[in-house]
Amino acid sequence: MNGLVDTTVLVDVLRGYSVGVEWVRRQGMLAISPLVWMELIDGVTNKKAQFEAYSLLSHYYVVFLTEADIQWAMEKQLRYKLSHNVGIYDCLIASVNYRLQLPLYTRNLKHFRPLLGELAQQPY
Repeated sequence: MNGLVDTTVLVDVLRGYSVGVEWVRRQGMLAISPLVWMELIDGVTNKKAQFEAYSLLSHYYVVFLTEADIQWAMEKQLRYKLSHNVGIYDCLIASVNYRLQLPLYTRNLKHFRPLLGELAQQPY
């Protein structure tokens, strides 16, 4: 597994953004957290979009959170919510990357860099 992708990357792929599509194609095995899976499905507005999102998600391995991941996320939310406006999902998504010490490819460095430092990487 080369890393995990955030919802921002998957939204670009769903929208057919060529730079994002090509970047993902070149990466080999990427994974997602269940929260990314849920965020993408939550953003759809009709059955066709839901089918497209689900089809895209089926290409990714899902790495589930552990109790330790959730504890780490709680600590980070307490630390960074007020100073960096880091949200619940951001903390939970980042927790898997922290545990595995794998990059999180995201276009939202503002929220993930305080949590992960250099593990949060802009893919393109």
